[in-house]
Amino acid sequence: MHLLLSGIVGSVAYGLAGPGSDVDRIGVFAAETVAFHGLRPPRESVVTTDPDVTLHEAGKYARLALSGNPTATELMWLPDDCYETRTALGDRLVAIRSAFLSAPRVRAAYLGYAEQQFRRLASRGDGTFSADTRRRTAKHARHLARLVHQGRLLHATGVLEIRLADPEWFRAFGERVAGGALDEARALLAAAERDFDTVRTPLPERPDSATVERWLLDVRAAHLPPELTGR
Repeated sequence: MHLLLSGIVGSVAYGLAGPGSDVDRIGVFAAETVAFHGLRPPRESVVTTDPDVTLHEAGKYARLALSGNPTATELMWLPDDCYETRTALGDRLVAIRSAFLSAPRVRAAYLGYAEQQFRRLASRGDGTFSADTRRRTAKHARHLARLVHQGRLLHATGVLEIRLADPEWFRAFGERVAGGALDEARALLAAAERDFDTVRTPLPERPDSATVERWLLDVRAAHLPPELTGR
């Protein structure tokens, strides 16, 4: 495994971490190119929970990011202080991050994940539940608001904001929803849907797959055995 790019994502990167927050990491690695031709192809993902680390092989990562997956996408937009591993190929990935974007996929991914969070909230009733459940509910509400905010901004500007400018607003929103203000979450989601439908976007209808594929082919070429490349 050759790690190309990795960093801290999630609540620490957003500025939403509290005293008990986990530190989540994600990264992209390259397997040896010849391994794809053997009987046992390399693993596409390596996931651990202690610590919380998710690593995707370059090909799988590219497919996830092209689909608009928010967690995969944010790795390419992290503040500099959140990166822990950077290589030349990793920096090239960051440099082509806009090639992965398209308006329909950003809308589908960010609204889709926000709607999942809303369904979790709606299943928990009016806030009359245990303190532990209330904490989890506030967390889901913060995620909903964060996804809506990031998706709207990315769709409207072509830029993904990772470190939130006003994290206290998101914390307060989470507490209000956990206390029973489900209608506020419903209204936020509905307003986001209207914005996606009406706000002009600089994003194209389709991602620039050719640019992404050139990067991936260079990753494959860089991880051939020396005897095949003359190095």
